[in-house]
Amino acid sequence: MSKPHHIVIVGGGAGGLELATRLGDRYGRTGRLRVTLVDRSRTHLWKPLLHEFAAGSLDLDDHALDYLAQARWHHFRFQLGEMVGLDRRRKAVKVAPTLDEDGSELIPGREIGYDTLVIAVGSSTNDFGTPGAREHAISLDESAQADEFHRRLVNACIRANAQNGPLRPDQLNVAIIGAGATGVELAAELHKTTRELVAYGLDRIDPEKDVKLTIIEAAPRILPALPERLSKATLALLQELKVQVLTGERVTRVGPDGVTTAGNRSVPAELTVWAAGIKAPDFLKDIDGLETTRINQLVVHDTLVTTRDPHVFAFGDCASCPWPGHDRPVPATAQAAHQQASHLAKMLPRHADGKPLKPWRYRDFGSLISLGEYSTVGTLMGALLRGSLFVEGLFARFMYVMLYRMHLYALHGPAKVILDTLARMITRRTEPRVKLH
Repeated sequence: MSKPHHIVIVGGGAGGLELATRLGDRYGRTGRLRVTLVDRSRTHLWKPLLHEFAAGSLDLDDHALDYLAQARWHHFRFQLGEMVGLDRRRKAVKVAPTLDEDGSELIPGREIGYDTLVIAVGSSTNDFGTPGAREHAISLDESAQADEFHRRLVNACIRANAQNGPLRPDQLNVAIIGAGATGVELAAELHKTTRELVAYGLDRIDPEKDVKLTIIEAAPRILPALPERLSKATLALLQELKVQVLTGERVTRVGPDGVTTAGNRSVPAELTVWAAGIKAPDFLKDIDGLETTRINQLVVHDTLVTTRDPHVFAFGDCASCPWPGHDRPVPATAQAAHQQASHLAKMLPRHADGKPLKPWRYRDFGSLISLGEYSTVGTLMGALLRGSLFVEGLFARFMYVMLYRMHLYALHGPAKVILDTLARMITRRTEPRVKLH
C-alpha cells in the first residue's frame, strides 16, 4: 500500500475546519489521504457571531466546538499550535511553542511536514498604526477579545450603578470605529443588550440617557463595501435607535477615555471597539518567498494555488484571489470561504493524484446585515434574479440565521443540527436573555 498523501490545513476558521471535515469524512478512513488541522486555539467559533458574544446576546461556551472532538468524529488529526514560519524546500510548517495558562511550555516548538499545505489563517482588524489603538481599543477577532469586551461592559454598568455620586456625562459611552458589517451589527446588539442588562436590578442606570453608542467611519457612508441602498436602509434603522453615526471622520488617536478624529473632533467613550479594516497575520508577509499583498494576503491563482509554489494553497481572508470582471479581488466574506472550502474538497484529491485543477469561480449571493431583534436588511443575488433583490424584515432575518445553520450543517450533518436547534430553543427559556457575567 502506498504512503498516504499528507494534507496539512493551517487555520480552523469557518473555511479551514469545513475543509478538514469534508476531507476527513470522505478519505480519512481509506488511507488515501492523511489530513491534519493546525490551529492555535482549542475550540472553534464562527467569527460572524463574535459581535453577539461581545454584546452578551450569546454565550461563548454554548457555541464553541472542540477541535479534538471534531477530529475524532470526522477522521482527521488536530494539532494545537500557532504557525510562525515555513520551509518550502523541506515542506515543513514551523510551529511556535504552546504555553499553558500559567505561561509554562505545554508543547515545544516543532515542525510539521506536509505533501500539500493549505493556509486558511483568516484575518484580523487593521488599526493602520493609529496611536493608542492597540493599547486602548478592543478588536473582535477572536473569542477572548469578545469575552473581554463583554466583561468590561458588564463591569462598567455595575460600577456605575453602585457609585455614590451621579453618573458622569459620557461615563457609559461606547465608540465603535468602523461602520462595516461588524460595527453596525455590534451597535444594534449593544442597544438591545444594555437595556436588558440594566433590567436585572441596575435601576440607577437609564439606558436612554446614560448609554450612548457612536459609530465612526472614515468613508462617506456606512457599509461602504455594500450597495448604497443597503447602506441607506441600515442608517435609517440606526437613527431610529438613536445611535450616533459619524461618517467622513478618520480616527487619528485612541485614548483611555475616547477617540480623536482628523477633523479634531473628540468622541468621549468608556469603551472603544476597533472594527475598521482587515489584514492577514504579519507572519505571512513574504513568508519564505511567497507572493503577498500590502495587507499580507497570499496571492493565489484562480485554482487557489499560491503563485510561487504549486504545493501551497491559500483561501479565505488570508488569500487574495482574482475576481474576473472586477478590478478588485474576491471579497473577504464567510460565503467566499465556504465556497472555496467546497471547491478544494474536490480539487485536493485531484492534486494528490497529479491531475490538473479546475478554476474556482466566486458566486455572490448577496449580503445580509442583522440589527438584532430590530430588523435585518440585505440584498440577495442568484441565477434566477436579474441584478439584486432587496430584502428586509422576517424573511431577511430567516436568511441570516440560516447562514449559521448552513455552517453547522457542513460540520455536523442534518441530524445533529436539528437536535442542536431544538435544544437551544428549550434552554433559552430557562436562561437570562443577556449574559450577566
